[in-house]
Amino acid sequence: MKKSDTCEFKIKTEPSAEKGRVVFPILMAISFGHFLNDLIQSVIPSVYPIFKEEYGFSFLQIGIITLVVQMTSSILQPVVGSYTDRHPHPYSLSVGMLFTLAGILLLAFADSFGLILFSVAIVGLGSAIFHPESSRIAQLSAGDKKGLGQSVFQVGGNGGSAVGPLLAAIIIIPLGQKSIAWFAIAAVLACSALFPVGRWYKSQLGRLSAMAVRPNPVVLGLSEK
Repeated sequence: MKKSDTCEFKIKTEPSAEKGRVVFPILMAISFGHFLNDLIQSVIPSVYPIFKEEYGFSFLQIGIITLVVQMTSSILQPVVGSYTDRHPHPYSLSVGMLFTLAGILLLAFADSFGLILFSVAIVGLGSAIFHPESSRIAQLSAGDKKGLGQSVFQVGGNGGSAVGPLLAAIIIIPLGQKSIAWFAIAAVLACSALFPVGRWYKSQLGRLSAMAVRPNPVVLGLSEK
């Protein structure tokens, strides 16, 4: 076997060996970030009774708040996902959680319908930024075990959606709207956990780019003959 053939074989086989490995620390960090993100998201519907009693909102106004949350957190996700498909942003997860942090702090002190709408829109935008890249990183860190990766990722989000209303009942209902600010701690924790994930993702993007198979001039010349 010629030296050039050996080099070509090594370039093609190394990525698949690396791809099969599950990077559990990254996968668990992504799941934890998903847990905290969805926990904060689930707090918003839980405080509707407070908004209705404090500001006298109608059911129509409550419905509009829900619409804004869903439009920003769900409908915008394909837009963000389409953009990051073309332009990956390793630290977008932490950036998304910063939006969530700002939104939840604004919501704690919002005193009008318009400001509440703006606050929940910021929280929803943070979720829309978080989800597409976090799902991609979960798949990447899972290697060949894509089902496992998606399952662990979803467990985090479902757990957050379940725990959020419970914490809202314990903290916000007795203490009032301003106690929503306590949930900013969850956003800060998520930023801290997701920053190393972004660093890992950045290194993986560089590795995948470097390992892209380029035509070997020697092999190409032999095939033409």
